[in-house]
Amino acid sequence: MLIASILANILGVFVFLFVFWKRLREDYSSEIIFKTAFYIFIGILIGFLISLKFIPAASFWLAFIGAALGLGFAILRLKVKFYETFEALAVSSFPWISFIFLLDSVIHSSLSSFLGFVAILIFVFISYFLDTHYKNFTWYKSGKIGFAGLLTLGLFFMVRSVLAIFTIHMLSFVGLRVEAAVSGVTALICFVLLFNLGRTE
Repeated sequence: MLIASILANILGVFVFLFVFWKRLREDYSSEIIFKTAFYIFIGILIGFLISLKFIPAASFWLAFIGAALGLGFAILRLKVKFYETFEALAVSSFPWISFIFLLDSVIHSSLSSFLGFVAILIFVFISYFLDTHYKNFTWYKSGKIGFAGLLTLGLFFMVRSVLAIFTIHMLSFVGLRVEAAVSGVTALICFVLLFNLGRTE
């Protein structure tokens, strides 16, 4: 199981790096892109190690916070733009998360994890669809990059919140009530950022 987990995460990292680089290659040099990814990985690793030591059930959230802090550090140090880099982070993370769900479904014969895997694939499709069509949305006046990532991530956290409300367990839930609240607030933040991006000229 350990070897399978390592292999799944290595594959997830490579896919993440490729998608992350592909999303940002037209705006930044490869050096800046991979330095940004490195800071994000360091944040994820620190968050995950803290969760293993203190709160295993919060592994997803501590890794998410670590990734956000790593991104924040990259924004300050490398001067990358928030919205487009955040979108690249969000879109690149979905395949990696899908591998984790698929691995858990195989190892533990978990139907919920398999459904989680399928759901992530749907989010990948949604993000791709939005990314290729958002400029045609007449109501999205700014037309700026970031729409697909923020909307998809907002939907992702909204689904996590709804699942927790209806007591449907998934990987890395920090208690159903807490998960419902935290995921709901995070979804709201994504939608507020999306609203702000849509108003930006």
